[in-house]
Amino acid sequence: MSAALLVRTLRDPASAGALDADGWNRLLAAARAERLIGTLAYRLESIALPDAVWPILDDARRDSGREAQQALWEADRAAQALRGLDVKLILLKGAAYVAAGLRAGQGRFIGDLDILVPRDAMPAVERALIAAGWEWVKEDPYDDAYYRQWMHELPPMIHVERDRMIDVHHTILPLTARQAPDAGAMIADAVHITDGLYILSVEDRIVHSVAHMLADGDMQGGLRNLWDIYCLLPDADRATLEARATRHGLALHVRQARRLAGAIYGAGARLTLWDRLVRARLLARDGWGRESRKLLVFAFFVRSHWLRMPPLMLARHLFTKWRKGHRPQ
Repeated sequence: MSAALLVRTLRDPASAGALDADGWNRLLAAARAERLIGTLAYRLESIALPDAVWPILDDARRDSGREAQQALWEADRAAQALRGLDVKLILLKGAAYVAAGLRAGQGRFIGDLDILVPRDAMPAVERALIAAGWEWVKEDPYDDAYYRQWMHELPPMIHVERDRMIDVHHTILPLTARQAPDAGAMIADAVHITDGLYILSVEDRIVHSVAHMLADGDMQGGLRNLWDIYCLLPDADRATLEARATRHGLALHVRQARRLAGAIYGAGARLTLWDRLVRARLLARDGWGRESRKLLVFAFFVRSHWLRMPPLMLARHLFTKWRKGHRPQ
């Protein structure tokens, strides 16, 4: 499995020295598929690389650096757009890690700009962003209403000139999720990093990453999310993290993430049966970097919807999306 090779190499970069051409092909395919090739490039900086591999990883380092610059510029532009509002603009995920110079940001590819603002400020934030050049991506009235009524964010927006996406969150999980994190506490305890920009506290960064990985999604990109968690964990006090996770209703998820991070990227951990199923999903890639274990992948796709909403609402939502032509990939 190429994903198993990827995590082994991230855990022990020196092991890459024993790879043959086929091994390098599998490793690079998995790293690209998981969007970890920039991280891999930094992990292998001090390793002697084959001539054919070095330019690939050098390009990945440059690409990740360019994406980091773009993310920071977008964060600056968003801060400028909201400057007239009395609102904390809190960076989330990759942009936060890069802006704060965290290890999790090293080599990380960053797609959308994710920000967190208070829920009661959402209308003003929306108007300010539209005035500054952002517009809606989704034009479907059903999708727009669904986001506004049930989700933890506005419908996605894109800038008309820079073609960069922004996701504006007011909490970290959908309102229909089984857990209800204390977004107000997260915002209150956010850490100021520069003019107009904040990031979550050490513990809340981990809780957010764990929520995104284990309490919301279908594990797409799970190895990258888990690498983020693995890199963030050493900065947190264990007792404080446990208390914070309990406050947000995510203590069990944080404990599981600790076990998985230790088992996959660390020195090892004792895993439960459920942990092993999650690990199998995370490592579901063949030698070409394509998803394998299709039934398991589909089961986690179904689970992601089950976590987000009650059964009757889920059935109605899936039926509506099916009528509109949406099909799981």
